Amino acid sequence: MGGMAESPKFQVRVEGSIKSIDEGVWDSCAKGFAVFSESNCEVPESFSEVLESKLEDGFLDPGNPFVSHAFLASLETSKSVGGRSGWLPQHLVVEDERGEVYAAAPCYLKAHSQGEYVFDHGWADAYERAGGNYYPKLQVAAPFTPVTGPRLLVKAGPHAEAARNALVAGMVELCKLRKASSVHVTFARKSEWNFLTEAGMLARTDRQFHWHNQGYKNFDEFLAALSSNKRKTIRRERREALESGIEIRRLTGADLTESVWDSFFNFYIDTGSRKWGRPYLTREFFSLVSTKMADRILLVMAKREGNYIAGALNFLGDHTIYGRNWGAIEHHPFLHFEVCYYQAIEYAIERGLKSVEAGAQGEHKLLRGYVPVPTYSAHYIANPALRRAVDDYLIGEREYVEAEREQLAEAAPYKRSAP
Repeated sequence: MGGMAESPKFQVRVEGSIKSIDEGVWDSCAKGFAVFSESNCEVPESFSEVLESKLEDGFLDPGNPFVSHAFLASLETSKSVGGRSGWLPQHLVVEDERGEVYAAAPCYLKAHSQGEYVFDHGWADAYERAGGNYYPKLQVAAPFTPVTGPRLLVKAGPHAEAARNALVAGMVELCKLRKASSVHVTFARKSEWNFLTEAGMLARTDRQFHWHNQGYKNFDEFLAALSSNKRKTIRRERREALESGIEIRRLTGADLTESVWDSFFNFYIDTGSRKWGRPYLTREFFSLVSTKMADRILLVMAKREGNYIAGALNFLGDHTIYGRNWGAIEHHPFLHFEVCYYQAIEYAIERGLKSVEAGAQGEHKLLRGYVPVPTYSAHYIANPALRRAVDDYLIGEREYVEAEREQLAEAAPYKRSAP
């Protein structure tokens, strides 16, 4: 007799290091998220579809590098997380009685709220003033990486839904066991966010700026889609960025030598020290991740008089470029825009990639062809009084974020079709 197979009896274990989890098993879960996709990955028919954000899951990348075993293991081995970093790995694994793994989640016990890009300092301050302990808390995320991607890593198969339910139940139980105040699933896919909020977590939204490829044949064709004054501005910025004899080099694979990483780390340290006091990533991280993922890294470097003076680190997914870190030891007009934004767009067009994600914040990206898209996070707050207060706050915040996103979309530099 046919019928749906009964789900296995699942159990959830916690691993203090991703290196205790088989790489192939982890990555099969990380790549299995498509089972819950809400839309396909087709390029939208018109720019208006982008502005209306009808493709949140459609542009998400099945090859998202930041939940890969290689990336997360590089963070741990380099001591960018763990130790005294305030990010203690507590990865969740859902398995059956035979030890077969069905789901996993990158999870960290946090002693602070740094390196997350979804800001809850106000919640922490209010709870502490009321006599509570906000820390530790649990963070389900890719550390230091404000990039939307799968957070509930579920292997495709007939038991995927049950495994996902077990994974979320495990998060709540771990919160109790570690006496944590809360669980924060940040930069989740929209379908995950829907599932988590329907399960009772609090819904939070924000926005970033992404560039979407409308099938452009070259950079000039992209410029032709912009209004005339914006097109002229970008051409002028690209020209002036290189006026001091600066050359641009794109490095990937075997080009990523240790001397190149030494130069880039100097840029990274300079920017990090000025922005947040102590950079999150160690020098060893760049060597390790380069060894493991060299073909998925694009380093755009600026050179003047034989020396590197600035650079931007990008990771490559299956159809997305992810801009991550920027730094410079010399400052030239518009060089930041050229290295971080225009080079990424040009690279994406040349290789037929669908999108460029340029990281958190930065309304200046809007005038350079990047459009506002929503981001999503879900939050479990253990204390009922704090949960009610945060829920009330988030209602107003979501309304503000959506109104702002719509207003920003209207200011996008693309030509508008006549009605």
